[in-house]
Amino acid sequence: MTDTRPSWDEYFMSITELVAQRSTCLRRKVGAILVRDKRIIATGYNGAPAKVSHCLDVGCLREQRGIPSGERHELCRGLHAEQNAIIQAALHGFSIAGSTLYCTNMPCSICSKMLINARIEKIYYKEGYADTLSTLLMEEARIPLLHFG
Repeated sequence: MTDTRPSWDEYFMSITELVAQRSTCLRRKVGAILVRDKRIIATGYNGAPAKVSHCLDVGCLREQRGIPSGERHELCRGLHAEQNAIIQAALHGFSIAGSTLYCTNMPCSICSKMLINARIEKIYYKEGYADTLSTLLMEEARIPLLHFG
């Protein structure tokens, strides 16, 4: 009898893709989940903070200003999926030290710095991201970046 169930990594990455569908970003839908001991600690998707208008409603500031992907991260209404996952864990009192991040995209350099300091142990990502500093930071911090696909 062949086991047709998905592996744990396939399972968590498929959940990450479902989480991304909640994104309110007009450019890229990103989902992230934090997992430890095969248990989901927190999820996040990219979009504006609570009580702030979403780009779906008011348009994309980055598009309006012609800002290329991977640059000037501060000029955006939204938070990244990884940031939202970290915030959700903190808001509900869950430590994420020692967890694994599953993300539909490779984290940017800002998210990478947060993930390093949060003591994430491993990162699985599906698609790349135009921010080469993130790779350098993760290599220096010795956090494995594993392309899933």
